[in-house]
Amino acid sequence: MSFDFPTFLVAATAVTGGIWLIDALLFAPRRRRLAEQQVTSTAATEGQGAGGVAVTGYREPVLVEYSRSFFPVILAVLLLRSFVVEPFRIPSGSMMPTLLVGDFILVNKFSYGLRLPVLNAKVLPLGEPERGDVVVFRFPQNESIDYIKRVVGVPGDQIYYRNKTLYVNGEPIRQIALPPYVGEGAGKGHTGALRAVEDIDGIEHDILINPRTGDLPGGCAVLASGPVNVPDGSYFVMGDNRDNSNDSRCWGFVPEANLVGRAFAIWMNWDGQREGFPIAFDRLGHLIE
Repeated sequence: MSFDFPTFLVAATAVTGGIWLIDALLFAPRRRRLAEQQVTSTAATEGQGAGGVAVTGYREPVLVEYSRSFFPVILAVLLLRSFVVEPFRIPSGSMMPTLLVGDFILVNKFSYGLRLPVLNAKVLPLGEPERGDVVVFRFPQNESIDYIKRVVGVPGDQIYYRNKTLYVNGEPIRQIALPPYVGEGAGKGHTGALRAVEDIDGIEHDILINPRTGDLPGGCAVLASGPVNVPDGSYFVMGDNRDNSNDSRCWGFVPEANLVGRAFAIWMNWDGQREGFPIAFDRLGHLIE
């Protein structure tokens, strides 16, 4: 079972904040009164006036002390991760050569509207995905898993894929051939695949094609009988590694409610299968197109 980090953050914020708040309202005043009484009693015993000795503090329970210390930190992480930016790691080669195995990416959480953590209910619409966007979404067939693909069809579009070419509304998406791909590390097995530049609405990105396979990956039949129309509130997505991607050609559309955010940058790369040093420094800070 995968670890549900958003739920953990919400629960940790509620618990630490609740302990701090309850103590501040109910128990801290009582501890302070007892401390003041003790100071007054001490002052009287030593022949001083009550105003001659100040209350410098009183002992706070360890649980309250830790809750008060951790609550602001956990709350800040929750707000940043839920509404601003969230990190992800790329575990597979389905988005090669744009994203490599071991890339650590940043995802803009407010590009497509602000959503409540855990509930995923949109509370503030700010935008919608456009063709060419690289998006993270909850896999429709198992929403505990996050997927990353490129949007190639928006609501109302007609999508078709034939002879390794993507057609949007009946028009083929232009491709410019490049030299064959040379992979490194975990992507070394893709060396020799055909590489091309694809232009979707002015967003140019590289794709990989295996000419020895059919148009649809094994078991994928969504486009087998012809073009499909993208329904309202849904998106058609594909991996840039066209013949090694489990995408909308296999299982259909991504509902708008499943969107997590737009991937925009690579902040780290770590591939233990790369020869020599495992970090590819040339990918750090690379913007995702």
